[in-house]
Amino acid sequence: MFFMQQWQPQIHALFRVVLGFLFACHGAQKLLGLPHPGPGGTVPLISFMGLAGFLELVGGLMILFGLFTRLTAFILSGQMAVAYFMVHQPQGALPITNKGEPAVLYCFAFFFLSAAGAGLYSLDDWLERRRLRAGTSAVASPLRKAS
Repeated sequence: MFFMQQWQPQIHALFRVVLGFLFACHGAQKLLGLPHPGPGGTVPLISFMGLAGFLELVGGLMILFGLFTRLTAFILSGQMAVAYFMVHQPQGALPITNKGEPAVLYCFAFFFLSAAGAGLYSLDDWLERRRLRAGTSAVASPLRKAS
């Protein structure tokens, strides 16, 4: 066994927290000018870039805290795919030449979280444990029996 395998759940949680924080920073920069405005300044909320900033800020915070992680990550993965094909791909065929590597990495990191879930230290985990203690399951019983 590789020595890091024992830490997989904690590293999964750390990955989610760092990913969410970094992504939320993109949204904060677009919408709020924090920690400093981007090259074009802030963007209006009611605009295409404003929608992107909103998804980045709110979605990034939801990922950071692990709230509705699978759905949020799936939406953010799609957002990054759209960003890549609308902004970066027209500038060249390869991510290394069109400066689209961050968009591709975010896309697949969020795609991974949409499949893997939030993991430890998340609100999703806390809510699931609370449901189980109350005697209800997150998955309907007919679906659970089918699997």
